[in-house]
Amino acid sequence: MKLKSMQYLMLVVALVFGIASCEDFLDRPTEDNYNEANFYQNDEQCVQGVNYLYNSPWYDFQRGFIKVGEVLSGNYYMGNSPYLTFTVNGTDEDLVNMSYSLWAVNGHANTVYNRLKTANASQATIDACMGECLTWKAMAYFYLVRSFGAVPIIHDNTEELTAGTYNAKFKVAVPDVYDYIIMTLEKAMELLPANAAAGRIDRYSAEGLLAKVYLTKSGYGQSGSRDQSDLDNAALHAKNVIDNSGRSLLENYADVFRLENNKNEESLMAWHWYPTRDPWTAQNTLQSDLGMKGFSEYGDTWGEWGGPSVDLQDAFGVSALRSPADRYDTDARRKATMMMPGDNYEYFWQDKGGFDYMRFLYDAEYGAGGPGQMASPTGANSVKHLYGNAFDHEKGLGISAGNMVSGLSTHILRLSDVYLIYAEAKIGNNASTSDAGAIDAFHAVRARAVPTYERPASITWDEVWKERRLELACEGDRWYDFVRLSYYNPQRAINELKAQRRDEYWGLDDLYKRYFEDGTFTLTEDQRYTENPQIPNVTVSSFTLPFPTEDVVFNPNLMEDPVRVDVRDEFDY
Repeated sequence: MKLKSMQYLMLVVALVFGIASCEDFLDRPTEDNYNEANFYQNDEQCVQGVNYLYNSPWYDFQRGFIKVGEVLSGNYYMGNSPYLTFTVNGTDEDLVNMSYSLWAVNGHANTVYNRLKTANASQATIDACMGECLTWKAMAYFYLVRSFGAVPIIHDNTEELTAGTYNAKFKVAVPDVYDYIIMTLEKAMELLPANAAAGRIDRYSAEGLLAKVYLTKSGYGQSGSRDQSDLDNAALHAKNVIDNSGRSLLENYADVFRLENNKNEESLMAWHWYPTRDPWTAQNTLQSDLGMKGFSEYGDTWGEWGGPSVDLQDAFGVSALRSPADRYDTDARRKATMMMPGDNYEYFWQDKGGFDYMRFLYDAEYGAGGPGQMASPTGANSVKHLYGNAFDHEKGLGISAGNMVSGLSTHILRLSDVYLIYAEAKIGNNASTSDAGAIDAFHAVRARAVPTYERPASITWDEVWKERRLELACEGDRWYDFVRLSYYNPQRAINELKAQRRDEYWGLDDLYKRYFEDGTFTLTEDQRYTENPQIPNVTVSSFTLPFPTEDVVFNPNLMEDPVRVDVRDEFDY
């Protein structure tokens, strides 16, 4: 952990927050009404204390998690990004900020959890808020261990700060970190209600995450197979969420990611953002990073030079080198994930009759302020994480957007993920399964996106693996699927990454400008995939990201071998 993280943790020990708001997840203590001696005196104040965990400390992680989760995995193309070429090092700004953010979440969760122990409020509210703290803490550690491998365990930052041992912590071995996450989620499940207010974490949110943790842990240290008891636990917890949570998939896949559905029942965990610049870090800024220039009237978007990868297009069965007139989408998730020439979106630019992608590129009046060309080297741009324009935002939330600001929620654990976790866990160490429950779960996910898909008699691991890619594409998760695979079959993970089409197309602007102007679509030798594309130098070590240099300078023990810890004996909630 670095000095910046320690400074943050000192801050949250004092627990000074930003301004209060009428928005529920932004309703939190103000500087003038808080001090440690008199706060947490009623239910409302307890909820205010935990609300912070739904946005602000995640801000820096959110700005970088697409680059790790999607660029590194081959789902997204971003020019000269070191995540594209597997050349990221400890000085990378995104990596530094992501590390800081995750430790900030842990610090805040620890602090609020401890303050809640002596709160003067109803026991039901105290328990629920404590459970939320622990679930967010578990999620932070889940990202940490899958990103960096062995990491220190900071169980109580007050004790650590008092003892002055923050810069002397040793890494804890990966299996023990997973046990710590599991222990934390088990306690969270004891505390959380079965059902909570829309958008808030409940018992099934924690249990869905627990299923994912068990599935991931199942392969660690194995060779070619996975631990059956972990797989059984993953299936057990996933099935309980599926059968008993009362949640269901939304009928229309694209609706999951729209403003008006920020707190939809399919979302088990989400970052909920506030659409103003005050307080800063409480708002969603991903549209700025991913949206094309001119997509927002605020002049705050610059993502036209990147987009969903050629390889991801291949997975969906489409190609930028195919005429839009001949494109046949069998999977509704393609258009909800990536916009391509010929696509129109009724939920973007609603005040203008919808968003016409090609017209935006080549009609100077309609696309005023836009790139004026096909800037994406892959022929596709983002859809997920975009809200549209100011009109769309106000219609969806009743609140105006602003420069680099939106209230669009970021869903980080969805019910469809849990369905696929269950299917994969039931396949286990086999190549396929005819288990009815596993098939039902898989079919529910796929049939929503492909209505013609008929329930099969069996499903294979390969089918589930691909389905996860299509279902969760561009949501920041795909790299962690590769990490899970690398735990027990690293060569397969390496081979797939090396075989991807991670590079760019050439000549797309000329191709589509001509198509827009006269309707002709004729490929020449100028329109092609990159000749001799760079193959990333992926090795077994690639699946563990380097610690930020700042962290190592602050705590040199991060370069030492990890230690084994009996977490259930060492720590207690």
